[in-house]
Amino acid sequence: MATKQPDDKSHFILPDLGEGVHEAELISWKVAPGDAVAEHQTLAEMETDKALVEVPSPWAGVIKELCGKEGDIMIVGKPLVTYDIGGTAAAAAPAKAAAAAGAGSRNGHGSHAAAPAAATAEEVREDAGTVVGSVGGTLTVSDRFARRPEHAAAEEAPAGKALATPAVRRVARELGVDINRVPATGRGGRVTASDVQAFAQGRGPAAVPAPAASPAPAMAAAAPPVAVAADGVAERIPFRGVRRTIAAALQRSVQTAVHFTVVDEVDVTALDAKRREYAAVLGRKLSFLPFVLTAVCRGLRTHPQLNALVDDAAGEILRKAVINLGIAVDTDHGLMVPVIRDADRLGLAELGDAVGRLASGCRDRSIAREELTGSTFTISNVGSYGGMFATPVINYPEVGILAVGRAYEKVLVRGGAFYAGTVMPLSLSCDHRVVDGAEGARFLNTVKKLLEDPATLLGTA
Repeated sequence: MATKQPDDKSHFILPDLGEGVHEAELISWKVAPGDAVAEHQTLAEMETDKALVEVPSPWAGVIKELCGKEGDIMIVGKPLVTYDIGGTAAAAAPAKAAAAAGAGSRNGHGSHAAAPAAATAEEVREDAGTVVGSVGGTLTVSDRFARRPEHAAAEEAPAGKALATPAVRRVARELGVDINRVPATGRGGRVTASDVQAFAQGRGPAAVPAPAASPAPAMAAAAPPVAVAADGVAERIPFRGVRRTIAAALQRSVQTAVHFTVVDEVDVTALDAKRREYAAVLGRKLSFLPFVLTAVCRGLRTHPQLNALVDDAAGEILRKAVINLGIAVDTDHGLMVPVIRDADRLGLAELGDAVGRLASGCRDRSIAREELTGSTFTISNVGSYGGMFATPVINYPEVGILAVGRAYEKVLVRGGAFYAGTVMPLSLSCDHRVVDGAEGARFLNTVKKLLEDPATLLGTA
């Protein structure tokens, strides 16, 4: 049954902060008891999945009590704060809140987030009431916080206006699509980025995904937990936030996908010279990674079995027509995998810019939730931290992941002659249920040949 906010506005029930999110970690409070808050003012910063979300106040009032402390796991449907609904306090709240918001400071507890300069009045008007909040500091607030049946949510959309997040609307604008004409398949009648892309490509509405099987509880143990000695412990770190999400995802991957790994070394001596030429022309540093991404895209077109997802609930293998590359990014908060959409359509410089932008967004936690989903194949650049070979864990439900090791100098042989060259280790893990060992080796060999022949890779042969 859907949660309903109290009519007397005595307390605020934590709403769904994303697509089916049922809990979130409380990172920090932006208000304190006794504070007067304005409507839409940020109450708390919370972490869901791999993203930070600012939770707004649904109405103006005076905070009476905070229903949790920083570090707590808050459950959707439970009270987050209570309000003082006394007559004088309630009457004074709007004026006090407006003054506080105008001053830009709330006694050290944070201030109302400003709207982005790029957002137009029309965007704000269209997005109002369609989402609880947006990820990364800019907040679009809904006046309907309760989770409702899908038919009810669809009925509540303004006439002729689609339910969609600002990020999805941006995708529609970039593709030249009228979002109000796109059939919605998302939760609560929302239009998703996949819906927009399918509509733009003339494929009609995106297929509604089959209900996912209930995931195994994070860190579930088949046997009773082992007693751990408490002596000598320097610090106790709760399994929370991104780290807990990583643990759950990895556990599901190793328990579901049947992993096998094949490794090889690539002679990138000629590619290194070409890379330096491109860097000189562009006037900036250029790593090997954009070249590897280009080779992977070419390899996935040649071996489409690896550009696929496994729908275990439906018992189907879903080969994808688009190539969306996930890029594993190490952050202070844990591993995150942002997505470069339509990577095969981008040039070297564009791929390099995309990697830099997404990595920066992950590290400062400003990345949008939509940019953390939708990958069809993942690449992990372990070489940037000195690693060579690896046994990468598949980003389930994908069927393949490539680990790129550190390039290093090595004595090589060609035509019976020795020479000093540069080699790059590659490690490919695949889901053996979908990809045969021979096909995985063939894919890796295709990528290797492209990297060893820059003229063919870059289409200049």
